[in-house]
Amino acid sequence: MSEYLLEMNNITKIFPGVKALDGVHFNLRKGEIHALMGENGAGKSTFIKVLTGVHQPDGGEIILDGELIHMHDPLVAARHGIAAIYQHLAAYPDLTVAENIFMGHEKLTGLKSIRWKQTNAEARRLLRSLGSDISPTERMGVLSVAQQQLVEIAKALSQDMRILIMDEPTAALSRRESEELYEIARGLRDRGISIILISHRFEDMHRLADRVTVLRDAKYIGTWTVGEVTEADLVKQMVGRSIDQYFPKKTAPIGEELLKVEGLSRTGFFADVSFTLHAGEILGLTGLVGAGRTEVVEAVCGVTRKSAGRIFVEGREVDIRSPNEALKLGVGLLPEDRQKQGLLLAWSIGRNITLPAIKRFTKRGLIREAGERKEAEHFKTLMKIRATSIDDTAMSLSGGNQQKVVVSKLLSGESKILILDEPTKGVDVGSKAQMYEIMCELAAKGFGILLISSELPEVINMADNIIVMREGRVSTVIPRAEATQENVLSAGMPVEKMA
Repeated sequence: MSEYLLEMNNITKIFPGVKALDGVHFNLRKGEIHALMGENGAGKSTFIKVLTGVHQPDGGEIILDGELIHMHDPLVAARHGIAAIYQHLAAYPDLTVAENIFMGHEKLTGLKSIRWKQTNAEARRLLRSLGSDISPTERMGVLSVAQQQLVEIAKALSQDMRILIMDEPTAALSRRESEELYEIARGLRDRGISIILISHRFEDMHRLADRVTVLRDAKYIGTWTVGEVTEADLVKQMVGRSIDQYFPKKTAPIGEELLKVEGLSRTGFFADVSFTLHAGEILGLTGLVGAGRTEVVEAVCGVTRKSAGRIFVEGREVDIRSPNEALKLGVGLLPEDRQKQGLLLAWSIGRNITLPAIKRFTKRGLIREAGERKEAEHFKTLMKIRATSIDDTAMSLSGGNQQKVVVSKLLSGESKILILDEPTKGVDVGSKAQMYEIMCELAAKGFGILLISSELPEVINMADNIIVMREGRVSTVIPRAEATQENVLSAGMPVEKMA
């Protein structure tokens, strides 16, 4: 008998003009957490859809419990105990938690009416088994993303799940929520459930996975035991180049002062925050979740109102009351949640890019489309946005390309000061490397960049100076040459945790 619960051998999937999977291999043991990593476009999404019956492979075989299985559709996968939780959850927000859990396999009476008492009781039992006290009668739409993920796991358990696919499970979660998810995943593993973990975050892999498989350009690259492979090796396997090429060397000279913040405060959120950003500088802003980083930059950009303090742009004191005023002053914000705050997802790439500069392309109330398209095409090429056309919708892009569109918006709006809040959150390693190159190129052109990030390697390798926040205040400022993960993390730890 095979040691593997699942074996996928030589899987090939071809779409018109594109080979999405090219002879991919993957295996999974019972009670194992196996990470699947690779850049956007590596084939991970197609892999999931083949395993869950959404797509049928053009070649290869799927073996489950030693038997050849034909995944004709998602119902076949569900009958075999295979379930998936996607990054963008497909829940029914206006139905209850219990209704979401048992959607498609309701508990019915002989007259085909729903046994509500039994449904709610079983939903409560499943949620309790995951350590949750969510009410089964609560409306799904009022739950947090983390709670909705937990409900999706309960739904999978209700269908006798044996294999759970988790697609970017921590991408939208806070640190605390991620820790809770780690505990749930380990609990499922200890119950004999096998998990395929798809994530761009190395921390997810290190904290959870037993083994890791890498795909690149639709091909199988290799499988390693997590404890026997370094991040540097994985990056090289994923992107085809070594990690010393991952963070580009920044050579831009530091120029004149662009942005100065003095004693900035917002009651209940942060107090007495001061810093200066210069042309050609990448200034890092980091700290633990809840330290007040995002709140500070929102106050600088007029998203929220400061309660005290002064802001200077190119030496002139300003009172920024809205993001629109900030843009007029050349201060642009790439928000942490690009989909909700940075983009109009249903709009085209081109219209998103030119939105802040629309007045430049308007004459007598009419938009000069030729000029607008030329501007959008320029930034599509400059930022290497991977799309068929500027007429493609923003929602059709990968996370990394969506970030590039938001940066293009800021540049189109002629921002000289770029505030980038978690610019590489939820994007693959290849897109991260491209974003780092873009940041260095912009700094070399004299832009000032304020980089807010919770990823310490990113801050340490990219920033000229690093502001560390702790509990709403600036703890210290560390020059790049003196920064280590240890001293940056120590400076951000709450005082009682340092004792």
